[in-house]
Amino acid sequence: MEISKDILYVGVDDKEIDLFEGQYKVPNGISYNSYIIVDEKVAVVDSVDKNFGDKWLSNIHYELGQKNPDYLIVQHMEPDHSANIMSFAERYPDSIIVASQKAFGMMKNFFGTDFADRRLVAGEGDTLSLGKHVLTFVTAPMVHWPEVIVSYDSYEKVLFSADAFGKFGALDADEEWADEARRYYIGIVGKYGVQVQALLEKAKALDIQKILPLHGPALYENLGYYLGLYDTWSRYVPEEKGTLIAYTSIYGNTKKAAQLLYERLIAEGENATIYDLARDDFFAAVGDAFRFDKVVLATTTYNGDMFPDMRKFIFALIERGFKNRKVALIENGSWGPVAAKKMKAMLETSEGIEFTENTVKILSALSADSISQIENLKEELLK
Repeated sequence: MEISKDILYVGVDDKEIDLFEGQYKVPNGISYNSYIIVDEKVAVVDSVDKNFGDKWLSNIHYELGQKNPDYLIVQHMEPDHSANIMSFAERYPDSIIVASQKAFGMMKNFFGTDFADRRLVAGEGDTLSLGKHVLTFVTAPMVHWPEVIVSYDSYEKVLFSADAFGKFGALDADEEWADEARRYYIGIVGKYGVQVQALLEKAKALDIQKILPLHGPALYENLGYYLGLYDTWSRYVPEEKGTLIAYTSIYGNTKKAAQLLYERLIAEGENATIYDLARDDFFAAVGDAFRFDKVVLATTTYNGDMFPDMRKFIFALIERGFKNRKVALIENGSWGPVAAKKMKAMLETSEGIEFTENTVKILSALSADSISQIENLKEELLK
C-alpha cells in the first residue's frame, strides 16, 4: 500500500486480538503499522507484533524484491512494535539499526544484544540522509515509554509519530477516529500530559503535512483537528460540555437512580452518556470522563467502603491525571451509607475538582425524598 510514491505501508491488521495490552477491548482489532522509505538508501520504520513477524518480512520483501533495506529505524521498544527486530537483523545482516540510546539498552534486555557492531544512535536533532529524504529525529521521552523518538521527513513533510496519534481498530474499521483515539490516548498515554505537551511544542517548529502513527490510519487532512485534540487531552481540560454518569449497582436500585438522572438530563437537552462499570466498556467510560466537563458517580456502600468497580474506576481516573471537572456523587446504603465520603476522599487528591452542592443519598431504594434530591442535582448540573 502506498502512502506516497516513496513511502510504502508494510504493516498488518490484527483482527484476532480481543484485549490490547491485556485490558483494552478492541472489537474492531488493531493495526501494527510499519513503513518503508525508498530512496538512494532504504529505511524501514518500526516492526510489528510477534504474531505477524513472517507476514511483516513478507511485506517488506514484496515491496523491495531483491533490494535490501539499509536501515531499520526503531522509534519505540514496546513489543507490539519491536518484537521482530532480531528476525529482521538476521534476514538483513548488512542493515544498520537506528534507535535512541535507551532503546538499545532495552534491546539488550529483550534480545540479549544491543547490536553494537551495527547500530546508529539517534538523539535530539540528529539527521539521517537517505537521499532526497532527510530524517530528523526528535526525542519524545515518556510518550509513553522513555526511549521513544519520532522522525520527521523534511522532503515529504511527514511525521512518523510512534504511538502518538494512534487509535484502536484495524485500518478497515469504519468508525469515528476521535472515539477510539480518545480511548487509546486516555488509557495508554493519558498519564503523560506534560510530556505530550513538550512533544507538541517541538512539532510547532515542523511543517507537518502528514502524520504516520504506529496504530490507526495515516492522517493527511485537517491536521489541526488531531493536534487540537491532543492539546486538549494533554492539558486535562474538557473536550466538550456534557455529563458522564458512571454507576455500579448490586440489586438494581442504584442503577434506577442513575438511569433516572440520565433520562431527566436527556429530556432537558443535556449531552449525556451512562455506563454500568461492571458490564460496559470500562475504558470507554474512562475516556468519556475526560471528554465531558461533568461526571456523576453513583455507587453502593460495600463493606464500609464503595463498591470495588467504582474504586477501580476512580483510581483509573486519578492515575491518568483526572482534573478540572465538576463531580456529583450518588450513594446508596441500607444502614450506614459512606460511599460518597469515600469517593470524595479519593477525588480530593486531584486538582481542580469541584463537587456539586447536591449529593444524593439513597436508603436501600428510591423514595420520594431521594427522587427529589435527584431533581435538585439535575438542576444544578444543567446550570
